[in-house]
Amino acid sequence: MSDETKKTELKLVSGDGEPLSISKPAGEFNLDRFKSKHGAALANIETLLTALPHGSISGAKDFVRLHPHEEKYWSTELCFVNVPVKGQQRDTLHLIDEELAMRFLPSARILRFRLALASKPHDAFFLCEVPSQNLDNPWNSSNLDACEKAKTHWIQATSRRSEGVDGYKIDFARDADAFAPPNWPKQSLSQIIGATFGGDLVILSETHAGLLRLIGAKITP
Repeated sequence: MSDETKKTELKLVSGDGEPLSISKPAGEFNLDRFKSKHGAALANIETLLTALPHGSISGAKDFVRLHPHEEKYWSTELCFVNVPVKGQQRDTLHLIDEELAMRFLPSARILRFRLALASKPHDAFFLCEVPSQNLDNPWNSSNLDACEKAKTHWIQATSRRSEGVDGYKIDFARDADAFAPPNWPKQSLSQIIGATFGGDLVILSETHAGLLRLIGAKITP
């Protein structure tokens, strides 16, 4: 075959015989274009707390810490009532407007105490009921003492009733570092209490079903 013989070439042609052009790649495939840049930040977003359990420091039946910043994570004295709920053995605690409570309820039915953000070991958060009335009573005074100590130490409070003594025994964890310090949530106390007592657990009107139940009024649908 002579030098003038042309080499055979393969070409792409359209249906009408016109040659088709093939666009060249713009460049090598760049995986960086698909790299996740915000995943780490999203992973660190704090999960918002929903409704928390609530109760006394002795009711925790475990070691407890209370938030050390009292001005931010301990409430002022609040007003509560226990409302019987059909089908439940235990009454349900409700927040109530003080004026409504005093207008419709006997004083013995109105509960007054503070709420403080608290935690058992391993970030088991709850709202601790902190006494704010009758602090000369040994049960209340020893309870408050335990709450104050729990701002800086892991504390367990247990009743001394079986010993014939009024008040709580306060025990410190044997090792101060037995449990890691709580990883306190960043939500405000108001948000946390709102999530716990929001909706039907807040009595703000004289037509609230909980208040009607307490005064023995007929609840109309």
